[in-house]
Amino acid sequence: MAWLESGRGWPVILLHGFPLTADTWRPQLDAVPDGWRFIAPHLRGFGSGPPVQAPMSVADYAADVLALLDALALDDAVIGGLSMGGYVTFAMHRAAPARFTRMILADTRAEADTPQGREARMQMRELVARAGAAGVAAQMLPKLLSPAAPAETVAFVRRTIESASPPAIDAALGALMDRPDSTPELARISCPVLLTVGDADAITPPADAERMHAAIARASLAVIRDAGHLANLEQPAAFSRALADFLASAL
Repeated sequence: MAWLESGRGWPVILLHGFPLTADTWRPQLDAVPDGWRFIAPHLRGFGSGPPVQAPMSVADYAADVLALLDALALDDAVIGGLSMGGYVTFAMHRAAPARFTRMILADTRAEADTPQGREARMQMRELVARAGAAGVAAQMLPKLLSPAAPAETVAFVRRTIESASPPAIDAALGALMDRPDSTPELARISCPVLLTVGDADAITPPADAERMHAAIARASLAVIRDAGHLANLEQPAAFSRALADFLASAL
């Protein structure tokens, strides 16, 4: 499994969203607080990650990341992700809760897809079969970023989505639409948790983060102003500051 890495110290695993790559964590990899080691894997099928094997489940992506921890001889770590990365984080916690020293849930939700959400993913599977990754990028970009997002950020996200292979996108859509409801898990999370959400997130709005905040005993919530779903890219300084503050408070 390929990954990006920066810093030295206690490990922090950062899992990217759909249909993106670990490169979306570069703003945070460029601002690692002292004493921490940020590791951002490319999930299966994306970036230079291992080839996709359809069908996929969030548990399959989670198993890949747990195998990476084994390969790096990491018994435990701060583990978290954004959007789809958050769903994989929940799957990792179901499989191996003892490996979490802290958790990060960024612009994600605990609930499974609604029937309407599943139908939208089915329509996107048809879109990727018909129009490829470029068609997915055109549909998703207005939802991933706020209207005020810098042009260079929009261009970067478009390039990243368009670099994804249609089979990887299709397999991930299948995993997302069939993922289990993680709401029952929230009360069982005993480690400290950082929740972040862009105030203009149209995919997993602040209300989703607020419900998780109320259900997790040791959770803190940071709302990132002037940011959409990819808050770590759109407002990297504010996101990195919230993350650094959380890590410092956990020392």
